[in-house]
Amino acid sequence: MVGGVTDSGSGPRLADIAAQAAVSEATVSRVLNGRPGVADATRQRVLAALDVLGWERPARLRQRSAGLVGLVTPELTNPIFPAFAQAVEQVLAGHGYTPVLCTQLPGGATEDELVEQLEERGVNGIVFLSGLHADAAADPARYLALTERGVPFVLVNGYNERIRAPFVSPDEHAAMAMAVGHLADLGHTRIGLAAGPLRYVPSRRKAEGFTAALGERFGLRAEEAAAYIGHTLFSVEGGQVAAGALLDQGCTGVVCASDMMALGAIRAARGRGLAVPGDVSVVGFDDSRLIAFTDPPLTTVRQPVRAMATAAVGALLEEIRGNPVQRTEFVFQPELVVRGSTARVRE
Repeated sequence: MVGGVTDSGSGPRLADIAAQAAVSEATVSRVLNGRPGVADATRQRVLAALDVLGWERPARLRQRSAGLVGLVTPELTNPIFPAFAQAVEQVLAGHGYTPVLCTQLPGGATEDELVEQLEERGVNGIVFLSGLHADAAADPARYLALTERGVPFVLVNGYNERIRAPFVSPDEHAAMAMAVGHLADLGHTRIGLAAGPLRYVPSRRKAEGFTAALGERFGLRAEEAAAYIGHTLFSVEGGQVAAGALLDQGCTGVVCASDMMALGAIRAARGRGLAVPGDVSVVGFDDSRLIAFTDPPLTTVRQPVRAMATAAVGALLEEIRGNPVQRTEFVFQPELVVRGSTARVRE
């Protein structure tokens, strides 16, 4: 018997753990007995194998929490937010911190109330995902007050120059250049954008990037390009409404500010008897995990979620340790993922 693990019988077996972790039984034994000579990544694989197999870790291997970190997110119906939350929580756990997830639900606690609750619990820092910092109409003074109270925080998605803090964002201008360029290369000349409300920084940046891309590819002036932008709600229904108006203008390609909006755009096209991608090509934004399995599989611009989560947590932990991070925006490159919702325009 090694570290509570048996070589036979009904309990957890070295061979099972070794097979799950793709390592030798000797390596499993070293990890379970806390012996040196095992790389950190390998050690994590063995511990993950124990978790997957449903077996408790030996008491000596159980991590003691280094502290609590709050994660404030919008509603979780859009799958990109759970994806971000999971990535942030995984990175935090790797550093020994326990995440406290706070979700803003319609009619539920406000961001300010959630922050107050987190402070009452004594969190070491807070990660804000697409919070009020991204809303140009919101008062940024709440973040100044947080700084004055000595609470470290980092902001994801939605740069606000009035707030002095580390920001982590995708390059939304580049994202729109990729999406428009892809559709233009397929022969589409009338392309529209279904975006969220203009008051939100990500929506404004996508609109700016889209306008610039239409100008570069087709020579449209800014005011001409603006006619092909529909600002609506960040939802399936919002995407459907915006896409319907764009289809009325003769658009054969629709770029959407989120994958959920893209699903709405596909619904709008099919509601008019149009085929996707036969008659209308649709591009989303986010690439949350289930999007590859839609009908048709969605062409989209992927947010680098893992890289952004790692950077956000890294910046926050530096702040927690008393090493101030540059008050600037760290911008990450997105990636175009071509699937089945885009095709060459019909002649």
